Amino acid sequence: MKRIGGLLLVSIFAGAITLGAYKFFFEKPNYAIVTSNDSQPVFKTTFTPTSALGSGINEVDFTNAAERTVNSVVHVKNLTLSTRRSSVFDFFYGSGGTVTPQVGTGSGVIISQDGYIVTNNHVIANATQLQVTLNNNQTYEAELVGTDPNSDIALIKIDTDDKLPYLAFGDSDNTKIGEWVLAVGNPFNLTSTVTAGIVSAKARSLDTRSNQSFIQTDAAVNPGNSGGALVNTNGDLIGINTAISSQTGSYVGYSFAVPSNIAKKVVNDIMEYGNVHKAYMGIRPAPIDTRDAIERGINNIDGVYIEYIEEESGASEAGPELGDIIKKVDQIEIHKYPDLSGYLGTKRPNDTINVVVERDEELLTLPLVLKERQLLIVPAMGMEVKNLTKDDQKRFRIKTGVKITGVPERYRGYGLEGKVIVKVDDKDIKDITDADTAFGGISRYGKTIITMLNEKGERERLIFQ
Repeated sequence: MKRIGGLLLVSIFAGAITLGAYKFFFEKPNYAIVTSNDSQPVFKTTFTPTSALGSGINEVDFTNAAERTVNSVVHVKNLTLSTRRSSVFDFFYGSGGTVTPQVGTGSGVIISQDGYIVTNNHVIANATQLQVTLNNNQTYEAELVGTDPNSDIALIKIDTDDKLPYLAFGDSDNTKIGEWVLAVGNPFNLTSTVTAGIVSAKARSLDTRSNQSFIQTDAAVNPGNSGGALVNTNGDLIGINTAISSQTGSYVGYSFAVPSNIAKKVVNDIMEYGNVHKAYMGIRPAPIDTRDAIERGINNIDGVYIEYIEEESGASEAGPELGDIIKKVDQIEIHKYPDLSGYLGTKRPNDTINVVVERDEELLTLPLVLKERQLLIVPAMGMEVKNLTKDDQKRFRIKTGVKITGVPERYRGYGLEGKVIVKVDDKDIKDITDADTAFGGISRYGKTIITMLNEKGERERLIFQ
């Protein structure tokens, strides 16, 4: 027994020696060294638990939206006959020149089973022949139904006995910044191309001379995508891809789409009336980013500062005053003028809207009935024109045309004010609606001939570039 106890003590003593030797010679010490080198500090800024799915992109499924969309997006090809003028006399008298056929391509979105297709106006502008190719490679001749150059929306149609796949318009007002979207189109003639991105901004204006309001995304859009679909992850059509912002002509991170609510209203007007009925509020905002706006302290206000109210307009009857700041229209928050113009672009004359204005630090809600415009500031040139009165018709001995009543400073040396515009290029101008369409279609890269009458009844031509 004593022998067994002795062996046990020896074993315990040997194990202790072995463990101590391992700790001393082999195990690395567990300690922290604190130094003054803080070149790459690491901090925890929040105790909010992170998602097990990482960045969150794995939570989104793009496949269903892509499957619903690709068969409803078509390839649009247009044939245009371009006349190249060879001398200055060709510009004034329309003689001579060389006719050259040109082929342009873009995209379109089928919006009905019977073949109505929405695309961009610039995709089909001046086309003598339109051709549409479906995702199944079937090709059809298309006809132009109507167009609105100001919103850059056009409606075309193909005839087929088949029931076509189509996309329904979604509600672009419900689109949120940061929301995932897909752009579907035919860039560089590559059919059925799907790219993904997020909504970068809403109510974005690209040109200070126009009242356009775009959805901005970072989904890749390139030449050929114009007229294609912008859809959310449910496959709802929330925009028509229209433009990119690039110095190279190819995608660099910014793309823009006409909101679906504006496109839907334009299409419905074309189908119902043959043209677009635009609602007019009757106010003019104060210019921003000017010395006068900075001096008056209105350059950085949140909302739309009312600078002018037109007589006999909806605004003149509803009760807003000069200096009021429009903060909200119906349920739409108004932070800048494109917010307001974009929402008005979805309305028709005689619609009633509720306008919330800030006056003397108080908020007032004013019901306002929208009306047809009585005068117009034309796109591109920014001139103010109005329909001819009976006195104007008698003085100029003409029944149709628009009278120039206001000229921007850059054109004041041309003596334009008081003259009547009767034609823009080869388009006759009957009223401000014609003027709106004609000037909205002016290309910034080409020449435009404006034909006018002075009070002596003499015709004058102005070449605008």
